[in-house]
Amino acid sequence: MKSGKRFGLIFVALALLLVLVGCAQPPEAEKQAAKGAMDAAVSGGADKYAVADLDAAKKVWETAESQMNEKKYKEAKQSYIEAKAAFEKAGGAVEAGKKAASDEASAVLASIEAGWKKLEAKTKTLAKQMKNKKGDWAADSQAFTEGLAKAKEMIAADPAGAKPKLDDLKAMVDKWDDILKKMAAAPAKSPAAKKAKKPATKKAKKVAIR
Repeated sequence: MKSGKRFGLIFVALALLLVLVGCAQPPEAEKQAAKGAMDAAVSGGADKYAVADLDAAKKVWETAESQMNEKKYKEAKQSYIEAKAAFEKAGGAVEAGKKAASDEASAVLASIEAGWKKLEAKTKTLAKQMKNKKGDWAADSQAFTEGLAKAKEMIAADPAGAKPKLDDLKAMVDKWDDILKKMAAAPAKSPAAKKAKKPATKKAKKVAIR
């Protein structure tokens, strides 16, 4: 009987030891699952279109990593599970974020395009003053048209990536707006003023000498 009890106690002790050893194992499976969710979120565009959700998920991931380093495997396991869910949430928010970015970029583009049309109307009004700037205007008009088409393509594919192109187009509008304002503000020279500045003719000089 005593021998049987002894074996029973040994069996229980071994079982408890196995349970404890099992609990002490690093939660590698949960970590890999969370890492996979993070990679999927980033590759899906969460770093551009769901930044707040992605940052929140990364904080949970960092907590899990810290707990892992401290060998707090039970806590780390739970944190990795929460991190996975948070990264999945960030990935799911990408489409809504992308649409919002697209709407914002499209509104900016429409404003820029309207600004350029106003400039085109001004160049016609200031046709005489534009004589020395016709070549520059023609070159920039072509560049603007090409840039506008490119911006529209970028907004459809990657609205966040369209910002530098929109900034370039806005800079072009601002540049010509400043040029045309200065032209409009410059005083026009009257025909009388032009004649007054003409040098005296040789005949007039001879009369003056006599």
